[in-house]
Amino acid sequence: MVIVVIVINTLISLMLFYAAWRVWQLKRQLAYIADRLIDYERCSHAALYKAPENISLSQQSIHNLRQGNQGLQVQIQQVRQIISLLFLGRQVWRRNFPRVKFTSAKKTVAKRV
Repeated sequence: MVIVVIVINTLISLMLFYAAWRVWQLKRQLAYIADRLIDYERCSHAALYKAPENISLSQQSIHNLRQGNQGLQVQIQQVRQIISLLFLGRQVWRRNFPRVKFTSAKKTVAKRV
């Protein structure tokens, strides 16, 4: 009877030893995963820490560029109007003063001789 109890106790202790070994492995895996997550959190915090300030600066830069762009748009419109006036003036000139054909100076000199 003592042998049966010793065998049962040995089997129970082996099963508990195996369970403890598996729990220890699970603990190591969870610790590794936790370390990885902490590293990822540190990296993302470092990357995103200044994000609000950077976004604000970017928005201010975009606003400044748009303000400068509006001034350039006015200048571009003025240049377009000037060019349109020049083309209109050229058309009016062509209608009112058709091209006069000038003979070259060499032909005139040759005819005199």
